[in-house]
Amino acid sequence: MSGNPPVYPVVWKEDRVILIDQTRLPAEHTVVEIRRYEDMAEAIKTMIVRGAPAIGVAAGYGLYLGAREIQTHDRTAFLTQLETVAETLRQTRPTAVNLFWAIARMLNTARQTLGSVESLKTLLLETAKTIQREDLQTCEAIGDRGVEVLPATPEKLRILTHCNAGALATAGYGTALGVVRSARKRDRLERVYADETRPRLQGAKLTTWECIQEGIPVTLLTDGMAAHCMKQGMIDAVVVGADRIAANGDTANKIGTYNLAIVAQAHQVPFFVAAPLSTVDFELPNGSEIPIEERDVSEVARVGQTTICPSGVEFYNPAFDVTPAELIAAIITEYGAVSPGNLQQFQAKQVV
Repeated sequence: MSGNPPVYPVVWKEDRVILIDQTRLPAEHTVVEIRRYEDMAEAIKTMIVRGAPAIGVAAGYGLYLGAREIQTHDRTAFLTQLETVAETLRQTRPTAVNLFWAIARMLNTARQTLGSVESLKTLLLETAKTIQREDLQTCEAIGDRGVEVLPATPEKLRILTHCNAGALATAGYGTALGVVRSARKRDRLERVYADETRPRLQGAKLTTWECIQEGIPVTLLTDGMAAHCMKQGMIDAVVVGADRIAANGDTANKIGTYNLAIVAQAHQVPFFVAAPLSTVDFELPNGSEIPIEERDVSEVARVGQTTICPSGVEFYNPAFDVTPAELIAAIITEYGAVSPGNLQQFQAKQVV
């Protein structure tokens, strides 16, 4: 298998951003062209682009697109209007911390750099490209660090994952699927088991699509099958991504992850979280303070265009849940894998 990522969900091309429209996969592999920051905000909100690292990359480019539209040569006025652009982007998805991290990095770059407004705009584009390039390198490092902490036996592993934390959710290669890809390169992978991930079905639509594109053996499970499969001895490890990790290691990820962690502990299957250090929010002491996005109830009421419940029923649709640190065997970052309680040793390495 090639060491290159199979897809790039966010691409800068000449004067615009090209996004793979993930809402249309796997039926259609189409792209959306983004030239305005308002359109980028809408693409993030509607999940055309999704996955915490990919959202961060998209937000970086979105801030530049907004900067490009600002018509002033006055530095103070420019920075004030840039903050308005940033706030629009911040309002799109509340849980994924990479969104806020990328925006803060872009703003800090503009504020701390002297020069003309035009030079600041050029620098913002270069910073967005750097965020994207660094994320790809980070994911490859996460994959390699992850293989080092996977169970030593059996020789070839059966890995269960939830939602999509692959190339589509990052600049490329992936976090959880980055570990899978690196395991495959070292001939340590037997099969991926992918939870379907209701209600948006990212596991069914996106994770399996990525695996099929590369010929990675993959089996799709409904979300309720994990306990049975573990009891049957079919799963050797669980590896998931993350949208925000608190300082103590409590981890927010796609709804259903917490269930999976409880089931893994009950069956003594190691449960790993793979994420870049930028996903760790050291300002939050624990997971109880992570904001949980609630999405439109239509996602629960329908599968595709088919309504699956009677009229009059009420709905609840949190997009994420928080897995307590004590259920996590290790958090795998680009700097290595550590127990959740030892994340603080990496804090000084986080770029802001």
